[in-house]
Order: sequence, then C-alpha cells, then structure tokens
Amino acid sequence: MAARRLNAGMTFSGRTGDCELARVVLGGRCHVRFSGGEFQNVGRRPNVFSGMPWAVYLPPGVDYAIEALSDDFEVASCWVRAEDEFPARLVTPGDSAIELRGGDNASRQINSILPPGFPCQRIVAVEVYTPGGNWSSYPPHKHDVHRVGPDGALLEADLEEFYFYKLDRPEGYAYQRVYTDDRRLDELVMAQHHDIVLVPEGYHPVVSAHGYTTYYLNFLAGSAQSLANADDPAYAWVKANWHSLDPRLPIVSHEMEA
Repeated sequence: MAARRLNAGMTFSGRTGDCELARVVLGGRCHVRFSGGEFQNVGRRPNVFSGMPWAVYLPPGVDYAIEALSDDFEVASCWVRAEDEFPARLVTPGDSAIELRGGDNASRQINSILPPGFPCQRIVAVEVYTPGGNWSSYPPHKHDVHRVGPDGALLEADLEEFYFYKLDRPEGYAYQRVYTDDRRLDELVMAQHHDIVLVPEGYHPVVSAHGYTTYYLNFLAGSAQSLANADDPAYAWVKANWHSLDPRLPIVSHEMEA
C-alpha cells in the first residue's frame, strides 16, 4: 500500500506488472490513463469527510499515468499479486453502498468500494467512519485462517489488512488493538492522521477519541475475495445488547454528490 499527494498539473506513472491495482481517491480530481483506455475527471470530494468515494481498478500488465487536476489531490493505492485478468473499471459514488453497522456506541458507517464479488481476483476495499467515542471493528473479529464448512460455504478467509487513518481534525487519534488468541501478538497502537496500521493476523478492534470522527480505508487481500471472519467468542455477546444506531450516522452520504 501507498498514499500520495499531488498538486494540480503533477503526474505520476508506473506499470502494474504482475499485480492487480486499486486506487482510491481520498480528495480532489484526476485523469487516469492506462494501456487501452482512460478515465477522465475522476473524483469530486475535497476530502474523505465531504463525500463518497471514487476509485479505479487496473489489472496486471498495464501501464498507467495519473494527472492531478486539483491541488492537494490525494490517492491511496493497493497492489496484490494476481494471475487472473479482469477489465479496468471506474468506481463512482453511485457504485458505493452504505452500511450502518453495529449499535449504540459501537455504531459505524461502512462504504463499499471494491466489495466481495467485485470483478477482481483478490483485493477488497472499504472505508469506515467511526464517530467520536465509538468503537468499530467490534466485537473484535479476525480473518487469518481459511475455513470452509461441511456444506462448502466459506466460514473465514485468511486475509492481511491495512488500516489507513484520517481524522476530521488532525490532532485527533484512535486506538487499535491487534491480538491473537494465544497473545503471541498483542499490540495497542495509537493511530493518528495519515498513519497506516498493518493487521497480519488476529483480532483488531478500534476506538475513536471523544470529539473526533475517525476515518480509515481498509485494503484486504488473501485466500479469497471475501470478508468472511470470526468474532472473538469472549466479546461476541455484546451484539445482543445493542438497541439503536448512533444518530450521528451517516457521516457522508450520496446526497453530498448532488
């Protein structure tokens, strides 16, 4: 994963090689040119707290160039080795479904970008908004073992994951714990504006500091193009105690795109 900031007129280019590539526009507008085509005027929101996502998917073996059309253009990228080829695709706000998940002070908003079922081989991308004082990725869940049920249904995928953080005020922060059942991995991380947290395995809940809205972009990839996961059984009971969604949600909406 990488994130990049450009001013208007600046460009960068490269080749996907043996990887598939997803680029999510965090703010500003750009042209994307690639072998066999281009996507013009991609993006709208000035920042992640002002609208819905735009993204571009590129398959392996493609040359590309991105030209920023606005100052403070920001884009985050994820590339994963892939053998299959799918067509390049533009993701617009209209393609992004909003889910309000959890309850009470574990309420949060999830916007799909490259959800399970998206025509690619491995990458999954979503963005999450957590109001101040709320928990997300909660109850703690993991996806570090590939498990299939007796009926062939996927119970859990083995995925690695990035959390790329932004705060609505730059001095804000969130805490993220990453831990395994046997505690051979057990870390508590203070995540601030523009930090990346890698989740190689284990459970990984997040809490947003009071007064600050936490955003994170999730890129995931692994044994299946899926979000199949397992809750930590010590905390799964909390779901039965949720009564309502936080009225501060949604943080962003499709109405902003009008």
